[in-house]
Amino acid sequence: MTEPDVPTIDLFDLGSRGLQHHGLRLANERAVLTVVAINPGLSNAEIARISGLAPQTVSAILTEIEGAGLIERGEVLRGRRGQPATPIFLKASGAYSIGIELGWRHADIMIINLGVEVVAHRHVLYEEADLSALAPRLASIIAELTCDWSPEQRERLDDIGVCCPGTIHSALAPLSSEAGSKSGPTQTLFADELSRLTELDVTLFNDGNAACWAELIAQPSPRPGTFVYLLVSTYLAAGVLGEGRLWQGGSGHSVDLGSMLVVAGEQGLKPAHSVASVAVLTARLRAAGFALDWNDPESWDWPAIEAVVGLWIEDCAEAMALVVHNTSAVIEAGLIVVDTILPELITERLVERVAAHFAALPVRHETKVVRGHVGRLAPALGAAELPLYRRYFSRSLLHQRD
Repeated sequence: MTEPDVPTIDLFDLGSRGLQHHGLRLANERAVLTVVAINPGLSNAEIARISGLAPQTVSAILTEIEGAGLIERGEVLRGRRGQPATPIFLKASGAYSIGIELGWRHADIMIINLGVEVVAHRHVLYEEADLSALAPRLASIIAELTCDWSPEQRERLDDIGVCCPGTIHSALAPLSSEAGSKSGPTQTLFADELSRLTELDVTLFNDGNAACWAELIAQPSPRPGTFVYLLVSTYLAAGVLGEGRLWQGGSGHSVDLGSMLVVAGEQGLKPAHSVASVAVLTARLRAAGFALDWNDPESWDWPAIEAVVGLWIEDCAEAMALVVHNTSAVIEAGLIVVDTILPELITERLVERVAAHFAALPVRHETKVVRGHVGRLAPALGAAELPLYRRYFSRSLLHQRD
């Protein structure tokens, strides 16, 4: 398959350009923070050159954000031409954020710092995603994870990002005979209750969008400006980054590529997630008589179940290739990122087969299919990263910062 040049419109590079105007100080502050975040160790002069701001403006902003505890200065670099330079770095302990992925039978709670380092993580299991019961349980876990924090750390924890499937509070299908809350509070009411219990701001995201954002952050610079992201999880989660923006839609639950119809043999048209999902794999394994710990795929005896897994990979890859083709017909992505919650070797096999099935289609677009960087924890990580980005780096949501 031909590998096209994937256009790059790295939103972090775009966000690093400052604006010379008295009324745009906060926007310029975020531009400087973005430059420091993606180019650690630059001097005042180098930050001014990249951001396009005057050196005096950058100096004043650095003094202000250093006072806010968001950056720190390294040791002075001597021996160069001109004045000695002081490298500037983000201060990892300058801010913290919590990301929570609410799955159908599990939740991942993750705390990261401003340097996107994971400082705490908890994986919990439940029989049903009952949002009324989960709010107090999650609040209790957060209290446990932060119980030994200093007062300064607590003051720098402002946000919780929660991601989940769009129908987790009211799903009647495809989970009619499976676990998954069918009643109870809406996601918005759940978020309000969790905010009340934790005294933190809570923002809701779609799980596919959050995972897509985590993949964007994990991409090497320059990051692709447009790509389609597919995560084979319990069902098929997806996200799209289009020209430097995460496509979330009016409800926040775009892009639901798992609901895209595909041809499933003699069964006719079916949603992609009814073929390309871990839920389908586990159902096939149960039908074949395998007794496994369904919550821990890493522990499965993969050689023993290869006969089932191999067929599932082919069916899954064929369905995903159709999703890739149909999505590429609408979006000139040039890049499709495929990831799973399964072990790396299974993910690699699936990505290879998706690329092969896509290349075999009679009409196709010049699109590169690659493996993702994050895997199972992508939704929780993205849910933690998005609030930090909105609060400290994004200039399209300046009202989010106090």
